[in-house]
Amino acid sequence: MGSAINSLPPLTIAMVRLLVASVVLLPFGLREIREWRRAVINYKIPFLLMTLTGVTFFNTFIYGALQFTSTTNVSVLEASIPVVTVIMSAFLLGEKIRGMQWIGVLISLMGAVWVVLDGCLFQLAAIDWNVGDLIMLGAVISWAVYSILVKKYMHHFPTYATVLVMSGIAVVLLFPFVTVEWIVVGVPLLFEGSHLTGLIYLGVFPSVIALIFYNKAVSHLGASRASIFLTFLPVATKIGAYVWLGETISVMQIVGAIAVMSGVLLTTSSDKHQTTKVDETA
Repeated sequence: MGSAINSLPPLTIAMVRLLVASVVLLPFGLREIREWRRAVINYKIPFLLMTLTGVTFFNTFIYGALQFTSTTNVSVLEASIPVVTVIMSAFLLGEKIRGMQWIGVLISLMGAVWVVLDGCLFQLAAIDWNVGDLIMLGAVISWAVYSILVKKYMHHFPTYATVLVMSGIAVVLLFPFVTVEWIVVGVPLLFEGSHLTGLIYLGVFPSVIALIFYNKAVSHLGASRASIFLTFLPVATKIGAYVWLGETISVMQIVGAIAVMSGVLLTTSSDKHQTTKVDETA
């Protein structure tokens, strides 16, 4: 779906996908709005930070980065999100990261990069890094901070109303910048067939369904364990390209996918084992 909308300006994509998400969530979120109001009285600042980092900044940074750098660079940096999240969780939440978990995180990271680069890891040294990569680094940090905030505060908020209000606030915040963007580059043709389809897809699946699932996963697993599953993104992307676009999958990419799955299993199983030992001791 990214190829269908890559001609649209970045801020427009970020705002319109959130506008679609708001419309989709409206009938569900309105039922929980009273509960959300009670929660936000006590947690205004965390709620605002979640809105900025997870909904507003993250998507805007990604689309902004793609204006200056390649999808390969973006994918490689995106694969680093679990590592950044694990480190920040250890410092900010006091989560204990054990040796085997670190090994699992690093294996899954290398597997994700392996998939992106089709096994040619030496290409990392030849990548032409630029300002777009710095923007993407902002996206990585934003999502790591969002994951930590979700773990610490999201359980106080209702599911649908929270994402609805976050999306709505982000639309309002982005609108002035989108207006300037349209003045500079012109008003894009949003209702073209491919553009509309792509924006609806982004508004429904990543902005609503995936975000709600991720929030639930972080609440149950913690920021570190939930974020490690993000290394599946390059694998899922390759599978999707194979199924819907007819792209080929190389042996090297299969090897990388196996490494990703092994790293995730190692990380999660070692954590479960440790939890079981603590429970037995108690």
